[in-house]
Amino acid sequence: MRVRSHPNRLLARLGVCAVAGALVALGAPALVAGASSSNNSANIVYTVHPIAIPMATSASPSGFPTPGACVTAFGFACYTPQIFHQAYSIPWTIDGQLAGTGEKVAIIDAFGSPTIQSDLATYDAEFGLPAANLNIYYPEGKPSFNGGAKRGGNALGWAEETSLDVETVHALAPGATINLVVSPTNYGNALNNAVAYAVSNHLGNVLTMSYGSNEGAIAGGGNNIQFLQSNKIFAQAVAQGMSLFASSGDNGATGGLAAANASYPASNPNVTSAGGTDLFLSANGGYGSETAWNDATNCPFGCSSGPFGATGGAPSALFGAPSYQASLGLSTRWTSDVSFNASVYTATMIYLGFLGSNSGFYFFGGTSEASPSWAAITADLDQAAGHDLGAMNPVLYGLASNPSTYAQDFHDVTVGSNNFPSTAPGFNAGPGWDSPTGLGTPIVSGLINSLAPGTTTGDTLP
Repeated sequence: MRVRSHPNRLLARLGVCAVAGALVALGAPALVAGASSSNNSANIVYTVHPIAIPMATSASPSGFPTPGACVTAFGFACYTPQIFHQAYSIPWTIDGQLAGTGEKVAIIDAFGSPTIQSDLATYDAEFGLPAANLNIYYPEGKPSFNGGAKRGGNALGWAEETSLDVETVHALAPGATINLVVSPTNYGNALNNAVAYAVSNHLGNVLTMSYGSNEGAIAGGGNNIQFLQSNKIFAQAVAQGMSLFASSGDNGATGGLAAANASYPASNPNVTSAGGTDLFLSANGGYGSETAWNDATNCPFGCSSGPFGATGGAPSALFGAPSYQASLGLSTRWTSDVSFNASVYTATMIYLGFLGSNSGFYFFGGTSEASPSWAAITADLDQAAGHDLGAMNPVLYGLASNPSTYAQDFHDVTVGSNNFPSTAPGFNAGPGWDSPTGLGTPIVSGLINSLAPGTTTGDTLP
């Protein structure tokens, strides 16, 4: 495996020696030069960007149309849980039990969804999934839902995000317990409290956060009180064996700003940053190929609805390179670490039931699909290993440092960039690790073989 060169940055070739699997930065992560202390008590405002396009037809008892039929009818492919299991070699059973059995996944969202329980039941019925074990926690009280702006946040967007997170985790780890923790606002203090509640009560061996804020938009930078508080919470989580995931962003390398900007909390070294791809299927419905998700420069199927976004991935201005990235020759922390399908044109199908007459299945995209997908996969890996794997970055970079396990465990995404729009700074995908897609997308059967050899897996849903 080799590292893709970036402008003005000399990246060393990755050696074949495995990176040590020890936890990284258990204390407060090493910060790059901090910003001034002005506004260090200002709120961090976290946002979500789920891309939801109505399917404009009811789900059929006979099942969803094929991805190709969806492209013909709507301009978007429609991927079901069964398709993702086949394409990414995600088993339905592990040692004779449903994938994820015995594991817990914590999901953190603001505002929540008023219909998430019934939405998940509808989703499960449509795709033939077993009933889920979903618990919902409101550490600071249950917020009312008004379908619009509420206390500085987009409650509708967060409700869509809640559905995407919960349904995705259940699709890929159907045996896992899902613990949804809902904060009353999308401000840093409220979401920090929600994460802290999940960590203190160990509501998951895996935790996913499909939200972010550009580092450049955090008032006070590395001195921001809410930022420093979150660092401590993430360190506590990793110290007790939890795996943390976050989305790398949906607006390319800049996040919509003038210069390259990593998204936080994805840039935290204790968090695994999940970028996005376009997944294309083979003739038999299995894995075909992938490109870095970028609707501006590599938009599939004729781009009939125009560009929606592009995967994040950029150097951090707040963190130095952790050991697992320093071994690549990087001098600062970079996102992304891994990736997963995230384009709305290669859409995951999600059910929304809080929209009245507009309720139904929607084509969904965004890297907020990638974070819960990797969280669910990690729950499956924990089950196979028989123990919590903890901080995943040292584990994943360690596997990738060996050419044979890298080829077995990851799809290396080498085409595309996250230059979005095309006049903005961005970075290219290429062989080995790169900023838009990280180490690549998972071959879960390979990861299980590397981490838990001898595990028996099944490819059919019981």
